[in-house]
Amino acid sequence: MRQILVTSALPYANGHIHIGHLVEYLQTDIWVRFQKMQGNRCIYICADDTHGTAIMLRARQEGRSEEDLINEMSDAHQADFAGFGIEFDNYGSTNSEESREVCGEIWQSLREADMIVEKQIEQLFDVEQGTFLADRFVRGTCPKCGSEDQPGDNCSNCNEVYSPVDLVDPISIATGSKPEVREATHLFVEIEKLHSFLDEWTQSGTLPKESANYLKNFFLNEPLKNWDISRPGPYFGFEIPDSPGNYWYVWFDAPIGYIGSTKQWCKAHDEKLDDWWKSDDCEIHHFIGKDIQYFHTLFWPAMLKTAEISLPTKVHIHGFLTVDGEKMSKSKGTFIQASKYLEHLNPSYLRYYYASKLNSRVEDIDLNLEEFESRVNSDLVGKVINLASRSAKFVAKTGLSDSYPDDGGLFEEFATAGEKIATHYEATDYSKAMRLIIELADKANPYVEENAPWELKKDEAKAQQLQDVCTVTLNLFRQLAIYLAPVLPDLAEKAGELFGEKLTSWDQAKTPVTGIQIAKFKHMMQRVDPKCVQAMIEESREENAEAAPATPQGNWDDSGDALEAEPLADEITFDDFSKVDLRVARVIEANEVPEARKLIQLKLSLGGGETRQVFAGIKAAYEPEDLLGKLVVMVANLAPRKMKFGVSEGMIIAAGPGGKDIFVLNPDEGAVPGQRVH
Repeated sequence: MRQILVTSALPYANGHIHIGHLVEYLQTDIWVRFQKMQGNRCIYICADDTHGTAIMLRARQEGRSEEDLINEMSDAHQADFAGFGIEFDNYGSTNSEESREVCGEIWQSLREADMIVEKQIEQLFDVEQGTFLADRFVRGTCPKCGSEDQPGDNCSNCNEVYSPVDLVDPISIATGSKPEVREATHLFVEIEKLHSFLDEWTQSGTLPKESANYLKNFFLNEPLKNWDISRPGPYFGFEIPDSPGNYWYVWFDAPIGYIGSTKQWCKAHDEKLDDWWKSDDCEIHHFIGKDIQYFHTLFWPAMLKTAEISLPTKVHIHGFLTVDGEKMSKSKGTFIQASKYLEHLNPSYLRYYYASKLNSRVEDIDLNLEEFESRVNSDLVGKVINLASRSAKFVAKTGLSDSYPDDGGLFEEFATAGEKIATHYEATDYSKAMRLIIELADKANPYVEENAPWELKKDEAKAQQLQDVCTVTLNLFRQLAIYLAPVLPDLAEKAGELFGEKLTSWDQAKTPVTGIQIAKFKHMMQRVDPKCVQAMIEESREENAEAAPATPQGNWDDSGDALEAEPLADEITFDDFSKVDLRVARVIEANEVPEARKLIQLKLSLGGGETRQVFAGIKAAYEPEDLLGKLVVMVANLAPRKMKFGVSEGMIIAAGPGGKDIFVLNPDEGAVPGQRVH
């Protein structure tokens, strides 16, 4: 029996759970349930991430204490998780005394290892709020790739890690004002002292290959940057004992929350914390998103190594969620809160759909709403549950046959397949597991069709044959319900009620049940109703529109340098302007033009199969792959121009003086290819 401790990234206490968050928690819950069915001792630990400027400012705006705010959000988070069948062994808070104690112990280890340095740094200060700004409370343009509207710590486009003061044109999210740069005392962890260890550990197989390759770049040419581990007050968090007026940064105590929450569980169950966090007999598995892999695979192992705490056995990293091929959108209603989903749809639908998409690679997954409906209806209702619904009623009085009938080897084939399905679950290749399960269902359903129990029922002389056919069919259904139990615990529970048992062990699929009474069949799952899906989308769109904050009025203080460098052109008439046909277009292909110094070849879609080839002089500012899928504005009625590399059939609109300072203009959410820009 393995001993396994499993964590998911801690949800931040400043917002509600949405369907994008659920990718991770469902992925983790499925793995934990599978481990428990294998007979392993596995606990699932989580907590709310509660500290930071964002919590402090929100509490201040709402006129209540931070503790009141985080307690309310914890209740809401746990209710959402419970609604989706996500079961934690302990759900704590980083604002607990247990977490404070562990923070102090790890901090002391870092001090004793001489890994803490102190220096004055420049930091962004919101004058209107009277506080230094946390990274997540600043947005601006990435200093490396020029992507706009990026947070204050790392770029979501190029993954560059930086300080908020490095951002171009930073803006305070709290007030919309331009923050000042002020000096403050900060404490840093010198993780460069662990350069060799971290280089080796990140390449040891603990991480997915994609993440290991990404991290390799940090060790090639330059020393690792010191990690800024403190924030000056006012700040909601734990004050650093040996540095009054400074507080541990939220990214210091957030992962420590895993240990703090485990400590709570140990107290409640008379367990020793060291048996879980300092034992070679215990595996530790983290499930996180790719957006926080830098913190979990460099800073966190540096802390653990220094404090002589067990390092993760495996870090499972997933990608983001898109909906219908696009980023979740509030204006389109695809930014869906977990609670809103639960008002309209069965959580089992989403559990199964995500499982059918998730694998062990660091890949984004797409929630295609049309596929969501068809896959659930076809796979679960039409193939799996169909087996029970078409056979259970015929043996409600007689029960199952006393011995298992000849089924041509189906049960044994299903039992053998369980080993391969288990291998896929273990590797978090859930999509492969789901495919195998549905392939088995595809073999079971022809058996029912060929033996037609509804026809056998009409002939009393065939009563034994009817019982045998239903015994086989229900046993095959039972095997499928067991294999699906980590993903669909609700279905496993209902199937267990049908057979008068609890389906809690993987080994139950190896032995058929015979000679027992079957409970009256109860409906196990309805088909996805497209009207419910649409109602969920519409209500999400309306509620997001109502909740949208007014645009903050700040002191923008825009420079006149650009206008001075390129003065306004001569005045034209409206008729002159109307001759230019500006259209929204989508980049569906983007290719290098090797022999051209400035050009990228673009294929633009105007919708309805209408496309244009455009050569754009933006090579210095953009990589071709970064443009795929983006909406742009093009001049659609520009006369074609023959070039050395081909014919350019238009022009895309961009701003900037040239070179690397080129910024392609993007329409706002809601615009679609083909629309005219007026």
